[in-house]
Amino acid sequence: MQLCWGSLPQQGSFIMAKIGLCFLAIASALLVSCQSSDSTARHLSPAQRDTLLLNIVTYTSQYAHGADNATRFEPRFRAEYASRLKQYQLEKYEVTPDSTHYFFIVRPVGGGYYKRGVGGKFTLKNGSLMPQNYEELWCSPHFKSDSVIKARGNYVFSEMVKKGNVDHLLQMKHYIEWPDSMLVYDKKRHEWVATEKMRF
Repeated sequence: MQLCWGSLPQQGSFIMAKIGLCFLAIASALLVSCQSSDSTARHLSPAQRDTLLLNIVTYTSQYAHGADNATRFEPRFRAEYASRLKQYQLEKYEVTPDSTHYFFIVRPVGGGYYKRGVGGKFTLKNGSLMPQNYEELWCSPHFKSDSVIKARGNYVFSEMVKKGNVDHLLQMKHYIEWPDSMLVYDKKRHEWVATEKMRF
């Protein structure tokens, strides 16, 4: 009997320790979430953020009326791209020591009923917020829920920054829809294009 009663405090301490560890893990996750969700604040003022996002939108959005691949960045089209800005969110933005800028945006699909995540990288032209060497590395499937896009996109983004690519995640089709056997990103045209397999 003494053994039974003597073991209870030990069991209680063990249970309390496990509960404490659970709370610590939850608190740590929330702290990381809060820090990572504001990653752009470490690098950009609100005005800079809007300017950079507008430049990204000019790359990733449909051409403005009358624009084409060669003219999309001409000042006469900027107002139209700016009018689309509220449909886009710059969710994540990190700059690595080699001056590579990684981004994750949430963008509309079609009429805007659905959305998808897009992630990629670029460098900046000296003294400006204009991306160069712009490349989109992945697109998520489209979803109705922002929370699904952000939760999955945040994971893909962290892996992209860590490894410089997402090659090891391409089989996770619930997270990454493109690139695949049908669509790849053309770094010269700055567009997703059909693969050779799809052309023939």
